[in-house]
Amino acid sequence: MKSPEAIRAIIQELKRLYPDGICSLRYQKDYELLFATRLSAQCTDERVNQVTPALFARYPSLEALAAAEPEDVEPYIHSCGFFRAKARDIVLASRMLLSDYGGAVPGTMEELLRLPGVGRKTANLILGDVHHTPGVVVADTHCIRITGLLGLTDGTKDPGKTEQQLRACLPPEESNDFCHRMVLHGRAVCRARRPDCPGCTLGPWCDHFAAQGDGTK
Repeated sequence: MKSPEAIRAIIQELKRLYPDGICSLRYQKDYELLFATRLSAQCTDERVNQVTPALFARYPSLEALAAAEPEDVEPYIHSCGFFRAKARDIVLASRMLLSDYGGAVPGTMEELLRLPGVGRKTANLILGDVHHTPGVVVADTHCIRITGLLGLTDGTKDPGKTEQQLRACLPPEESNDFCHRMVLHGRAVCRARRPDCPGCTLGPWCDHFAAQGDGTK
């Protein structure tokens, strides 16, 4: 595992590369991020950002979504894939937010996991971006893969184990933005199929880079 000094250096370099460190999903209301994240399962953020404006224009409030039937929502999200399950979860979650939480997106892991379609990844994203809870880790595919290559984790592919290992080594105040920057780095440089190891400025602290010798895959 990495030393605290190496972890701080990685964090600082990621901040230099991606100063904003924000979620790629676009939203205006807290519940819109919740539903956009649900739509992003097995789908790209780019596609979700193309779909949500029409969805939220047609259903501009939680009340409107709660009053809809899943089949009414399906046409608006069809291109995101798994549209029937996602439409059902969005409608049922809207109803639960109104009936159980007074229309607010709850701020604890336990409460969020009660909502239809919400797992730990989505819950952590909401806790970090909406409620600014320290120490959350959004273990998406980029984060799992790249932190394994860097040596911040033991290379596990299990999201729960990745979350646990990153919580143990990342400063709590940095962890949420760190995960967003992992996504940005995975898209720009450390791509799954063709990582640009020679052009990656995280190389000095990367176990995978060191193992290549000359920095090539």
